[in-house]
Amino acid sequence: MESADTPLRSRPRLTGANIEHAGQHNQRVVLHAIRVAGAATRAEIAQVTGLTPATVSNITNRLLETGLLQPAGQRRGGRGQPATRLVVSPGGAFAIGVNIDRDHLTMVAVDFGGVVRARISREMAFPMPDDVRDFYRGYVRGLLADAGIAEDAISGIGVALPDDLGAVVLPGRPAGYDVWATIDIASLFAAPIDAPVVVQNDAAAAAIGEMQFGMGQHHASFFYLLVAFGLGGGVVVNSLYDHGANGRSGEIGFLIVDDGQGGRTQLQNIVSLAGLSRAFAEAGLTDVSVRQPDMRNARVAAVAHEWVARAAQALAEPLIAVSCLLNPGAVLIGGRLPIALVDELAQRTNTLVRLHGRHAPALAPVQAAALAEDSPAVGAALLSFGDLLLPADAGASRRVLSAVG
Repeated sequence: MESADTPLRSRPRLTGANIEHAGQHNQRVVLHAIRVAGAATRAEIAQVTGLTPATVSNITNRLLETGLLQPAGQRRGGRGQPATRLVVSPGGAFAIGVNIDRDHLTMVAVDFGGVVRARISREMAFPMPDDVRDFYRGYVRGLLADAGIAEDAISGIGVALPDDLGAVVLPGRPAGYDVWATIDIASLFAAPIDAPVVVQNDAAAAAIGEMQFGMGQHHASFFYLLVAFGLGGGVVVNSLYDHGANGRSGEIGFLIVDDGQGGRTQLQNIVSLAGLSRAFAEAGLTDVSVRQPDMRNARVAAVAHEWVARAAQALAEPLIAVSCLLNPGAVLIGGRLPIALVDELAQRTNTLVRLHGRHAPALAPVQAAALAEDSPAVGAALLSFGDLLLPADAGASRRVLSAVG
């Protein structure tokens, strides 16, 4: 128990908001409300957010002047002057998103509406820092040209990658891959574009992207599963991303589960692209692409369905625990797993969760996420809009490594 003499610096930290920060927060809330609604009048925004009509009017007028909002006709049928409907302006801001993982590099150019204007992706086994630097510098200007975006219109560069990228032991990790622990990530993106660099965990970035542009429109609270080379997770509560005390919330892939053969293993050793690849290899199908398996091939299909059944069995108990501990509105499965397998995995997992979780007070449905395979890159780009877009103190929920230039 703390005494009255306990120094303030050793007590739990409380965060206040001065007038400037409160204004930024209200602006982000207004933008989020309009994005969720698709289009809204000032009166509707005030009703949803609880802000006064005068505050909403001041904020929306400022956003119209800066080009982040645009009018979308008028709502008629009521009394008095028809109300103007407002929408988010896609061309109000642009950002670059990069996803670094152990099996690929992906880069996207995203507008303020969350639309991917252009993308480029390269399959690459365990890319090293020099590979990332060369990929970015070699393709970023072509990406922007394809997107029709000027370099000076870029708000920032968002980078999504797994935590402990070089430290976690996964199949195929080469010698020297632990060099990632010593790398200043921002330095890889110091040229040729002068823009701030924001770095985030890939599952967190994907969940934030889903919160803004995907199923977050329907579920204010959800648990996100990112099936990539490994397995990540993200926690969204009341339309805010919860990073946890040490920035490591949602790390479901490290849970120890029954391996189905009398032993115990990390969940991500089963539920991941690496786990699916291992299943194909053990069946003698070493040349099968886990990204695009030929399901017309009976042997390939049989192995894939068997892996889905095993993955669902491994996920069931952890997701029952997630429902009991977090009470999310849904569990969303995203990442680079083929969508047909995502749908099958969600269906099988739902069945097992309901079978084994009958004791739980509430069970979240498991379903496919709305964003496609580029969700970490899109979410990372979104973080570059943080001060404009996210309804939270973005400074506490992201790692700004550098404002390069």
